[in-house]
Amino acid sequence: MSIASEAIGEQKKAAVNIVRNTWPLKKIQALFDLPFNDLLFKAHTIHRENFDPNAVQISTLLSIKTGACPEDCSYCPQSVRYDTGLEKEALMEIRAVVDAAKEAKANGASRFCMGAAWRSPKDRDLNKVTKMVEEVKALGMETCVTLGMLEDGQAKQLKDAGLDYYNHNIDTSEDYYKEVITTRTYQDRLDTIDTVRNAGINVCSGGIVGMGEASDDRAKMLQTLANMEHPPESVPINKLVQVKGTPLDGAEAIDSLEFIKTIAVARILMPTSQVRLSAGRSDMTDEMQAMCFFAGANSIFYGDQLLTTENPEESADHQLFKRLGIYPATA
Repeated sequence: MSIASEAIGEQKKAAVNIVRNTWPLKKIQALFDLPFNDLLFKAHTIHRENFDPNAVQISTLLSIKTGACPEDCSYCPQSVRYDTGLEKEALMEIRAVVDAAKEAKANGASRFCMGAAWRSPKDRDLNKVTKMVEEVKALGMETCVTLGMLEDGQAKQLKDAGLDYYNHNIDTSEDYYKEVITTRTYQDRLDTIDTVRNAGINVCSGGIVGMGEASDDRAKMLQTLANMEHPPESVPINKLVQVKGTPLDGAEAIDSLEFIKTIAVARILMPTSQVRLSAGRSDMTDEMQAMCFFAGANSIFYGDQLLTTENPEESADHQLFKRLGIYPATA
């Protein structure tokens, strides 16, 4: 290839990146308005251009510290403000976390995610978490944590321990956010994502749908993620799991086709990101999950529990993968 051809190629790549990172809201809304088959065809085509369409990355999520969170997220049973019957638990011992990671790896997980119900971690607790990261990393697994808001020094400490991903969801659109959470601002969330990115850690950030938001809110949420200077490497799309005692218990459930469309639009806007089919899979039929995989979802949480809510049993996932000809992606 000539130098001139290489230059043209680089210019094309740059142009693609500029378009991808400057999605106007009207274009995103237009994607949601496409005929369903046209949207899925477009999303699946883009998916095939960037990923093996039959490989799904498997993550396992463990709650390493449960309950007593001071935040007021309306969907979360871990908030100290809501009576959900959840028993609070202290930070787990390192050995118990490593044993859980070993089991997850044996069951096919390539990434081990650890979640703690904190507004932000105290340094003494973070020291224990960094040790967990080091030991799980030594097993040959990718590591991810979600610990709340971080300071620069804390992010660097996690990076030095070998952390691969930090999860910090934006949850919904900036406009709708205040209807769901009042104890932390939208900008707080974006600042934490910047802190993680600046430390050189991969970002895992997505949202929750089915919280009473409008279709435009889902479009705006995806716009925020896609138009980041560096879109998240991992984008979890959660379907609200309603928990008795939380303010969102009884919210009108999102239509199944609308959820699949959200997966498809996420794939189109963020073609090289892993789009994770996250919470809410217990309420999804096999057919709905299959359509999500076709639409561009290529990551799941595996195991019978996600922090404090149910997830399909491992055997059910094995059976579904076998029926669909899907296999676990390697790290």
